[in-house]
Formats: sequence, C-alpha cells, structure tokens
Amino acid sequence: MARVQDTDDEMDEEYSYEGSPADDSQIRPQYVEAVPTMDDLRSATADMRSAADDLTFDGDRSSQDHVSGVPQARDLVLGEDDPRDASLEEHPVSEDVAWTGRIFNVNRLRVKLLDGRTAVRDVVRHPGAVAVVALTDEGRICLVRQFRMALDRVTVEIPAGKLDPGEDPLDAAHRELAEETGMQAKKMAYLTTIATSDGFCDELIHLYMATDLSYHQSSPDADEFINVDLVDLSELVDAVLDGRIEDAKTVVGALICDAIAHRLAPGEAAGPVNDPAGEGELDG
Repeated sequence: MARVQDTDDEMDEEYSYEGSPADDSQIRPQYVEAVPTMDDLRSATADMRSAADDLTFDGDRSSQDHVSGVPQARDLVLGEDDPRDASLEEHPVSEDVAWTGRIFNVNRLRVKLLDGRTAVRDVVRHPGAVAVVALTDEGRICLVRQFRMALDRVTVEIPAGKLDPGEDPLDAAHRELAEETGMQAKKMAYLTTIATSDGFCDELIHLYMATDLSYHQSSPDADEFINVDLVDLSELVDAVLDGRIEDAKTVVGALICDAIAHRLAPGEAAGPVNDPAGEGELDG
C-alpha cells in the first residue's frame, strides 16, 4: 500500500489507496481526525462556559445589586392579590420546544428580568393530573403500590393519573380510580390543587376525595402493574409524619384527610392551648 499526503495551512488530510497509483478508480479517500491540542480543549471549554452563561442566570454574586424584600408580619396575601408582586414578574421574550416526550415537553424560555437583563428558564409543560383520596366506610384509604423507575423502587401512593386532552378533572378522577383500583365512587368531592414543582414544571394535580365506594374489576394501562392496599387513615398519617411516605400528592392528601377528620369530629374540642404568658393552659 502506498500513501499520499496533501498538507495545507488549514487542514491535514490523509488518503490511502490500494493497487497502482496510476489506477485512479482504486483511490479510497479516508479522512483522519486531527488529535486536539490542549489549546483546542481550553478553547472548547471556554466556549461551553460562555454558552452556559448566556443561557442561564443562576445568581452571579459579582453582579448582584439588589436584595430581597424585608420580612413583614402580615395576613396571608396570595400572589395575584399583592400589588408589590407586579414588580417581580418575568416577561417571556421567546419560547422554543427543547424536547418532546410521550407525557410532557421541555420548553426553553428566554425571559426579561426586572433589571432589564435576560435569563433562560427551562420549563416542563405537562397536561395536568388528578389524584384521589378514596376513603372506605371503615375509615381506610385506598393506596396503590407500583414500581417507579425514576426512584428505582416501589412506592406507596394514592391513585392518580394524567388528564387526557380536554378531559374534565372530575371525570378523570373517577376514571383513574376505577382503572387503577377497581373502585367506583358514588361521591367525589374536590379537595385542592397542588403545583408539584413550580420552579421548573407547570403540572397541576387536582385532588379529590372519593366516598361511598364499591369494588369492580380494575383495568390499568398496559404498562402498569399495581397492587392495591386498604390502610387505616391513622397509619397513613403516621407514615407521612415519620417521613416514610415521600410522594407529594399522597402527603398532601393524607394531611388534608386528617385535618378534615379532626375538624368534623363530633364534640371534639381543639384541646388545651398554651398560655402565651406561660401561666398554664387555656381551655380550647
């Protein structure tokens, strides 16, 4: 095998061929990648850092010229009701789909900050979901056990699932409860809505309480494999308070049920209240 090397100021290329050099039909060009130098690596690293700085603003302390608001003792005011919060708004300049998945998308937004600078926010766009606290007449909560690949273990949760396009959350609550557990509810009451992780995700989960239950055959999705437990509410609440239940919707559902149970308990007083002056106890 003979070798021919053609070199210029910008790029080195090597070609190899078999047979006679005069036989041009036998020439087989083969590009050989140049080995990067340390200067190349430093330049690439600098480019990546520059790109990251351009795409994100994660609190560069060297350019910080503002402080948070001074803490104030006041009544609870929600975000849409406090006139001070208008100055906190970020205004989107552009939004592009960075990744498309089966359940959710990830969008990249460039936003204008209060001080005129721009920053990038990566946001998970989710269709929303429902979760159901199914309470039996005996005071037991219906829980599902399934393997969650994100955590690499089996979790214990209240039944839940995402909304189908255009689906009413109440209809979805009935559907998910029946599909995952086989339970059908004659009564379904709205409890609350939670934002699962509003720092980067727009998913809202609507929580419902299902009562007057009857069992029918379940019909989970083709890729869902579930075991179903009926657990005493007090046991579930204890597991939440002990940190043994970590699933957010289940934590919220359990604590709401516990609060409702205490508020509705007939003749139950609030219990002794500590005297702020330290002189004993006051009647609740």
